[in-house]
Amino acid sequence: MDTPHLLNVVDVEATCWEGQPPAGQVSEIIEIGLTVVDLRTRTRRAKHRLLVRPDRSRVSAFCTELTGLTQDEVDGGTGFAEACRVLAAEHRAAVLPWASWGDYDRNQFTRQCRRTGTPYPFGSAHTNAKTAFTAAYGLRRRPGMAQALEVAGLPLEGRHHRGDDDAWNIAALVLDLAARGDWPAPG
Repeated sequence: MDTPHLLNVVDVEATCWEGQPPAGQVSEIIEIGLTVVDLRTRTRRAKHRLLVRPDRSRVSAFCTELTGLTQDEVDGGTGFAEACRVLAAEHRAAVLPWASWGDYDRNQFTRQCRRTGTPYPFGSAHTNAKTAFTAAYGLRRRPGMAQALEVAGLPLEGRHHRGDDDAWNIAALVLDLAARGDWPAPG
């Protein structure tokens, strides 16, 4: 199936703390949001959410306040390796180009895959949507996603710092750039 017009927009939430992690804990992905964008029709085709059970950390009160995710909720999620398998098998993550807001999400996957010995689920065609947006709008500083939505005159839909909602909003920014002729070709 030829799908060069499809793009996976990914946003992750990870365990986090107000300061340094407690002894023995590391930041781990606890939610993966994914929105499928059709660049040809300029539509958001699907919104997905994977909860991921952390192995080496706990969800802090700070993290719950930021994301709305609780330890009980993520305890019901899948393991990280299984989440990566789902991304590859069900969302064709290794085949389709993908985008994220900044490099955090790509780097978090790289670190966690290396640390756990899990095959990296994505292909090499990644676009940093924050960099593309900053250049397209001629901004001096790279804005956060919520600020970028304001700049573009788009609403923030759902809850900020929730993986599926953030991926949905980032996808709206991608489509804004595509409509302006400013979305870069994958590569």
